[in-house]
Amino acid sequence: MIDLTAIPVIAAEGTTTDLSDHAGKVLLIVNTASKCGFTPQYAGLEALHRRYADRGFAVLGFPCNQFGAQEPGDAAEIANFCSLTYDVTFPVFAKVDVNGDVAAPLFRHLKREAPGLLGSESIKWNFTKFLIDRDGKVVDRYAPTTKPEDIAKDIERLL
Repeated sequence: MIDLTAIPVIAAEGTTTDLSDHAGKVLLIVNTASKCGFTPQYAGLEALHRRYADRGFAVLGFPCNQFGAQEPGDAAEIANFCSLTYDVTFPVFAKVDVNGDVAAPLFRHLKREAPGLLGSESIKWNFTKFLIDRDGKVVDRYAPTTKPEDIAKDIERLL
């Protein structure tokens, strides 16, 4: 089994890192965008992050510009938007591709472990969510239309 926390990711400031700081936590990993119809979900994601952080839970955001060019900004613009508009305190990483030949290794792993509808690995839109248990196992995949608050029971079951 692949250690999810050892998969390289790019931090917002552009440095290569991993998710080892989140080892042993329940995680909700989301591909996000600032100009998407689902962008207001940032508020719900932040509410989950704050509600469960002290119990070993974290939301991790990965901005993505692959769907309708809905994340055109650079890292500073994205961080500013998230902070000022939704008071986001959860980690937001560098912009990634989630599909295609240059998809981020983390998302290649998530899609393999939790395929979507009819076994499709492709992510269909921004705000697709992956729930990870404390052992780093991908437990579930949620469609962009799934509201963050609707995932709370699943999170509580893992905490």
